[in-house]
Amino acid sequence: MRVAIVQAEVSLTLAEGLQQTAALAREAAGGGAELIVFPEAWLPGYPVWLDVCRDVALWNHPPVKEVFARYASECVNVAGDSGRALAQLAAETGATLVVGASERVASGPGFGTLYNVLLTYGSDGRLLNHHRKLMPTYTERMVWGQGDADGLRAVDTTTARVGGLVCWEHWMPLARQALHDSGEAVHVAAWPTVHDMHQLASRHYAFEGRCFVLAAGSLMRAGALPSELEPHSDRVRDQDQWLLRGGSAIIAPDGTYLVEPVFDAACVLYADLDLMAVRREQMSLDVSGHYSRPDCFEFRPVRRRIAFAYDEDLAT
Repeated sequence: MRVAIVQAEVSLTLAEGLQQTAALAREAAGGGAELIVFPEAWLPGYPVWLDVCRDVALWNHPPVKEVFARYASECVNVAGDSGRALAQLAAETGATLVVGASERVASGPGFGTLYNVLLTYGSDGRLLNHHRKLMPTYTERMVWGQGDADGLRAVDTTTARVGGLVCWEHWMPLARQALHDSGEAVHVAAWPTVHDMHQLASRHYAFEGRCFVLAAGSLMRAGALPSELEPHSDRVRDQDQWLLRGGSAIIAPDGTYLVEPVFDAACVLYADLDLMAVRREQMSLDVSGHYSRPDCFEFRPVRRRIAFAYDEDLAT
């Protein structure tokens, strides 16, 4: 199974982001990739300003409200035109497409709420999975709502069973177990940037789950920060400074690197995965099989959409 991770600088608008996604997905498919992965909140970009700018947590602060409103207007409507564009792109390339996005609920219960999501489209354009990050981390709670376990699962694709988690979900033991129990062969670890601790979490996940891990990170320079906000001088030195450094990597089921992390450079990372390696590594450790103790522990994820349901047929 040939896989690819796209690592590139984020676009500032959804329209530009969709165009860039299409161009890069076509490039990856042209390189033979059957699974193409994009990082956390790739569309329309991770809100780095939450961490590096001043006064973002002030109550009723007009500049931050303006930045949030603009960000929300650029988010993906999964059941609308932007979701359909991703579905059509998957069908066009004939590859499974996993895209990190910021989703805006456009109608019904939860209208207007933003979620940090991981969208998995099959090679026929069907939306196979729609996972909303369970718990926004720290300052992210000012932007994104809490997700649910409805999409906490791996899904069958034409080549392998694929699952994924977003960022700090990799430090939620029960979220990891739910994905392990769903039978992943390939796991997408979506991060804004894959720094040292994120590398550690991704490699641990591969070793624990006995699966391949595609750790995906974005690139972003300080010049892309919102003009309304003032950066902290001790965090942002100049406009060309990398705030998101990439660090994308591909990891084998024993926790070793197949493709070493790449920082500070745009690239498409490729690897050919020997899926029998998953079975070989399960001989020594299988946390959902012979190395589990169901007689001692009971676990069941509550899989239901808590805020918003939509017709998946609209995505195709």
